[in-house]
Amino acid sequence: MMRNKTIEKFSKLKSILQSYEGIAVSVSGGVDSMTLAVMAHRQHDNVEMFHAVSPAVPPSATQRVKEFARKEGWRLNIIKPGEFGDERYLQNPVDRCYYCKMNLYEMIGRHTELTVMSGTNKDDIGDYRPGLKAAENHRVVHPYVEADIAKEDVRRIARFLSLDTLAELPASPCLSSRIETGIAIDPVVLPIVNRVEELLSHKLTPRTVRCRIRSRGIVIELDEETLLRVLEESATMISLRRDIENLFRGQGYRQSVSFEPYRMGSAFLRDAANG
Repeated sequence: MMRNKTIEKFSKLKSILQSYEGIAVSVSGGVDSMTLAVMAHRQHDNVEMFHAVSPAVPPSATQRVKEFARKEGWRLNIIKPGEFGDERYLQNPVDRCYYCKMNLYEMIGRHTELTVMSGTNKDDIGDYRPGLKAAENHRVVHPYVEADIAKEDVRRIARFLSLDTLAELPASPCLSSRIETGIAIDPVVLPIVNRVEELLSHKLTPRTVRCRIRSRGIVIELDEETLLRVLEESATMISLRRDIENLFRGQGYRQSVSFEPYRMGSAFLRDAANG
């Protein structure tokens, strides 16, 4: 039954993609946009991909996009949208994502006249996502939403396409999302955030890890099982805290490090807009 449902959604998505004369996919490197890019390229003759590089994009995401581009034969455009030259973005307001996506879609629009598509899925629509307003302003279309495809549907489609590594790829929003709303985005600190998460992934193999920058210090969020393991092994916790503090101290950051349970989007403070 589940396979039949996946085939049905796959067929609907295929029809939507084939209804356009040409497609430009905005590819972040995550499972949603990567799966869309693979499918679009395999189902359409006139497709090109756009991947943005900036301090907010983990190098691993860019490497993943480039590897798939070589393997699948994509027409890949690497662009620099310039959001780090936009003071509205750097101030990290509650609608930071709006300014990020406005810069992104404006840059893509300079390079193509094809219909720009995003990997936004049905689950995203219910959240507060200022970037969707930017997409609307630039007439970006969301084929997953049109096909009634949610996150788990995307993963099933990825498996259906034999993209098993993509199907299991954990969610990983941009590195700026690790910075608490209202704290200015510092392009120097974002690579450190990424290195900390890579370090913890290597040493702990957690299901989920986030390095948050908060007004009260550096907070490492881990899935419950991994967090309990760290808290029970005091020597491990002390060693990790020292390693993390040293990474930040090299760039002049001297905040204390604490460990907490993972909470999705916990650095995003909606009330910050109201002071």
